[in-house]
Amino acid sequence: MENVVVTIIFMAVVGALIGGFTNYLAIKMLFRPYNALYIKNWRIPFTPGLIPKRRQELSKQIGATVKNYLLTPEVFQKRLFNEDIRSSVLQFAQKKVEKTVFTDDKTIYDWLKLGGFEHLPNTIEEKVDLLIEKQFNTMKTTISTKSIEELLPNDIQQAIDKKIPEITSYLLAKGEEYFQSTKGEMTIKNMMDDFLGSKGSFGGMIQMLLGDSTSIVSKIQKEIIHFLNAPGTKHLLVNIFLKEWDTIKQQPVIEYLENIDFDNILKNIQRYAKQELNIQEHLQKTISYYWPQGNEYVKNELLPKLVHKGFTEAESKLEDVLNRLNLEEVVREQVDSFPLEKLEELVIGIANKELQMITILGAVLGGAIGIVQGLIVYLLN
Repeated sequence: MENVVVTIIFMAVVGALIGGFTNYLAIKMLFRPYNALYIKNWRIPFTPGLIPKRRQELSKQIGATVKNYLLTPEVFQKRLFNEDIRSSVLQFAQKKVEKTVFTDDKTIYDWLKLGGFEHLPNTIEEKVDLLIEKQFNTMKTTISTKSIEELLPNDIQQAIDKKIPEITSYLLAKGEEYFQSTKGEMTIKNMMDDFLGSKGSFGGMIQMLLGDSTSIVSKIQKEIIHFLNAPGTKHLLVNIFLKEWDTIKQQPVIEYLENIDFDNILKNIQRYAKQELNIQEHLQKTISYYWPQGNEYVKNELLPKLVHKGFTEAESKLEDVLNRLNLEEVVREQVDSFPLEKLEELVIGIANKELQMITILGAVLGGAIGIVQGLIVYLLN
């Protein structure tokens, strides 16, 4: 009887060792060996381990699972485009805008310096000078080669043509008014005296014969006024003015500008433009100075619209972006490149207790089988 008990115990121990070691070896063979082992050209069976051997299939399957079931467009939409995320993004943007953009601590020039544009004011002034000089030279070239008629618009020329008769009537009316006045009468008398005085003794003799020139002046005054009121006078003057105007229009503009110092004019224009622009002073102001309502507008109107537009566009493009990312291929590449040692360490670390229980369970089952075998042997004997 004692031999039977010893045999059964021995077989139970052997069975437990075999069962436990078998499960332990099976667990190890999931990863080990990492590479195939050879004896000359003959590959040893069961090498490499299961996971290293099926690594490509495993990585491909994991990639497909991640793409089709784990990281789907619906998952991203639910996680990234919900109202909480939108509200958080909007609040963050509003705070940043208020604390950074619409602050009294930084001027526009400070922002330019942050962006590396501290030389922008001088650059703008140089560009303004070049632009004015270019336009000025273009203007000089134009007036040097074109006549007044070519430069003046047709409507202005027509307006001047219509104004000539009006100006003529105005001049005749003023002439009549002048010669009827005492000053005009004195002018006629002085002109007559100067004329006779220029004729020497002959003129003096005529002056002595005429005596008082008042009556003669009066007659000349009446004739001048009569001449000014004559219909032909206006017609004559209008024709003269129109003819002169036509002659003037045919002349190059530059002929009337020969003595003008264009270089000095150009410098004055450039200096005036820079004084009016006053770029340096304007850039020393804050954004809020030029846009007092900007903070409220950006926070309450612009940013909500931008955030909504951004989320809408991102959501509409999400599936296309995920397709471009090719998550299945990314996961496959990452799994393929993941060190087997780390993967084994990760799996063992997570399921260590369960794997130990599997080893123990193998030992228990092996021991139980050994006991059953011992009993069978005893019964058969």
